[in-house]
Amino acid sequence: MPERNNDTERCSPKEASCRCPPGSVCSVEAVLSVDERGQMVLPKDVRKKAGIRPGDRLALITWEKDGEVCCLALMKAEGLDDMVKRVLGPLMDETE
Repeated sequence: MPERNNDTERCSPKEASCRCPPGSVCSVEAVLSVDERGQMVLPKDVRKKAGIRPGDRLALITWEKDGEVCCLALMKAEGLDDMVKRVLGPLMDETE
């Protein structure tokens, strides 16, 4: 059973159906409903905590297990840009 810490669950790769990186902290921030058009609303307190403002772009990341999506995550698109630049930047410099 995962260790608990104030409503926050530490994910253990052996115990989680979707693997979290070792030592990461997984927590349930909110439960969202999906309407008939497929839209969801991020609660105001979650947007504030994450620094998400109107017009911000979010990247949807999925994890698959046994051919089915088992986990979804959102991150600011600017963070994704930075991550791609860190990974691909050195490769791009080598080809010039």
